[in-house]
Amino acid sequence: MSLFRAVSAPAPTTAGEVARYRSRALFRRGRLWSTILPYLMVLPVVVYEGLLIVYPIIQGILASFTRTELAGLPPTYVGLANYARLITDPVMGMVALTTVGLTIASVVPALAVGLVAALMIYRPFRARWLVRSLIMLPWALPDLPALIVFNWMLDPIFGVMNFFARLLPGIHQNLQWLNDPNLARLAVVMIGTWKAYPFYCLVLLAALQGISEQLYEAAKVDGANSFRCFLHVTWPSLLPTMVLLTLLAVIFSIKGFTLVYLLTGGGPDYATETLVLHIYNTAFRFYDYSYGETMGTAGLAGSMALAGLFFVVDRRINAEGR
Repeated sequence: MSLFRAVSAPAPTTAGEVARYRSRALFRRGRLWSTILPYLMVLPVVVYEGLLIVYPIIQGILASFTRTELAGLPPTYVGLANYARLITDPVMGMVALTTVGLTIASVVPALAVGLVAALMIYRPFRARWLVRSLIMLPWALPDLPALIVFNWMLDPIFGVMNFFARLLPGIHQNLQWLNDPNLARLAVVMIGTWKAYPFYCLVLLAALQGISEQLYEAAKVDGANSFRCFLHVTWPSLLPTMVLLTLLAVIFSIKGFTLVYLLTGGGPDYATETLVLHIYNTAFRFYDYSYGETMGTAGLAGSMALAGLFFVVDRRINAEGR
């Protein structure tokens, strides 16, 4: 009946009816466009994520259940054989421990230095803009030239690091920075901290600027000194940001490739070989693609579980804050 009315409705004749008809048509067209526009804006991101992230992840998970031959033959389904190999692989266990150790050793000092730097440049002082710019330099420098310079600095014969090392008591000869396992780990941690802390400093500085000055004034009225103000005002306000930064720092450290690959190549004797570098070597140096996909899938599952744990902790912190 309504369709009959719409078809048999008389056409507008007067100028006022024509104007009202056009306004209603434009309104309906505007509502339709406003409904479609958000989806059109999101479409490029969805296509990008689907083609370059989701599809490779699905392909990698499927490939972890197969064995790929180098002769160009189709992959052979092997079920959970690759995962059984992963569990019993002693090198994988050593690489996992190295990844966890380097992650903890890199994340903690980077966050600590970033927090101290943010507290130092938060209050106004002369040339603060210059100090803030200089602090951001390590993060802004490209990885390749920075690591080339560090390789030169850590050279056992000509490197400047040995000049400073011999100033310490008990050191009378040049150190083999990248040939000794402990020193190689120390070098990776130091350079990783130097490279990462400016980003954490920038985020924490933004969080500090969001804390109300009235909270500090109320704390000072109650007799709190600077340390107590930090303990009872600054730190609780920064805690949600610190949880998020810890999650990001762990993810950045686990998936970090350039630093270890260019500095030590994973050596000496697997001392600095992380999970990502081990996957790369397995797949592209030893051409064991299926096993590399298996390690990548296991690493993805571990990262997702870790991210879920951090989200649970962050939700509890926010709930307690309310």
